[in-house]
Amino acid sequence: MEGAQTDGAQTEGVLPRYFGGSLAEVLPSAVAALGVPGWTNTFSLPPRDSYVVLLVDGLGWQLLRDNAVDAPYLSTLAAATSPITCGVPSTTATSLTTLGTGLPPGAHGVVGFTSRIPGTDRLLDALRWDKTVDPREWQVHDTVFGRAATAGVAATAVSRRAFAGSGLTDVSQRGAEFVPADTSGERISAAVRSAAGSPSLTYVYDGELDATGHRRGSSSWAWRHQLAVIDMFAARLREALPPTTALLITADHGMVDIELEARIDVDDEMELIDGVTVFGGEARFRHLYCAAGAVDDVALRWRERCGTAAWVVTRDEAIDEGWFGSVDTHVRPRLGDVLVASGSGMAVVSSSRFPHEASLIGLHGSLTPEEMLVPLLVDAPD
Repeated sequence: MEGAQTDGAQTEGVLPRYFGGSLAEVLPSAVAALGVPGWTNTFSLPPRDSYVVLLVDGLGWQLLRDNAVDAPYLSTLAAATSPITCGVPSTTATSLTTLGTGLPPGAHGVVGFTSRIPGTDRLLDALRWDKTVDPREWQVHDTVFGRAATAGVAATAVSRRAFAGSGLTDVSQRGAEFVPADTSGERISAAVRSAAGSPSLTYVYDGELDATGHRRGSSSWAWRHQLAVIDMFAARLREALPPTTALLITADHGMVDIELEARIDVDDEMELIDGVTVFGGEARFRHLYCAAGAVDDVALRWRERCGTAAWVVTRDEAIDEGWFGSVDTHVRPRLGDVLVASGSGMAVVSSSRFPHEASLIGLHGSLTPEEMLVPLLVDAPD
């Protein structure tokens, strides 16, 4: 796809490889490797009695390769592998739902951190959810966990206590037994217990790396220290699991650090939101919902403002290029009429609408390799 250019440096965008090398195929491949009939093992995972899938929030492929010295265990596993892609946008809510359902965003409908609730001028915050929105109406498909459980697989999700019963947990992990675990010790203990079942599929989530990157930046000492902590955790998890269990390690997205002066603040350039009725998405991937008849003008204005520093497309153009996979009819109005995906060196913020987001250092959501490429690491003892 076309590149986005900032400060003379050309960046090639990465399109998701839905059904051919993306997060959507990870869990179905594991279920197939458990010996359950009717599933496709896209990644040729080895047959095992149980699979544990550890998702490290924010562990981008390029970040891992660039910081190999801080993650010797993970980097050793990565040495003989190639990255897979997350979906679009490259953000947690979308990626967790893609992983959990085995579907692209155009089908499961979680199309960003914030997206418009059709028929309203309100945004659904997919991390915190909205009590007026039924998760099972927003995301109508069975998850991989639920389908696997029906086929006789013991399916378990191990994650923070705060996420129990949340909308995002429901849309991405329903059908799995939820086991609350806030500490690394609790997570390892829960994973070992659940992996004792045969066949079993266990999902373990860790979000500290992403949180550190947002607050301190992914080039900070704090981020590298947290990566080392995650590396030790993953190695200890492998040591604790039985040899008949395979450990998969992947991520939901990568991250880039964006300087404050490189950000477009629409509060300072109000002409950019003329004709925009709802300003959604996130800093690296904006959904712009437009007034009737304003789409072309809004798209033109943003293209002139961003130049080659962003991919600015209409909803139809994004769908035609395969950003979201095949888009279901009821999902279509959740997508912005105009989409602004930032290149490597910029972001689009609103300091009044989203003040916390505007203060973050590490960001993600767009189409750059740093954000789109994630590892799929396999440790399955012979």
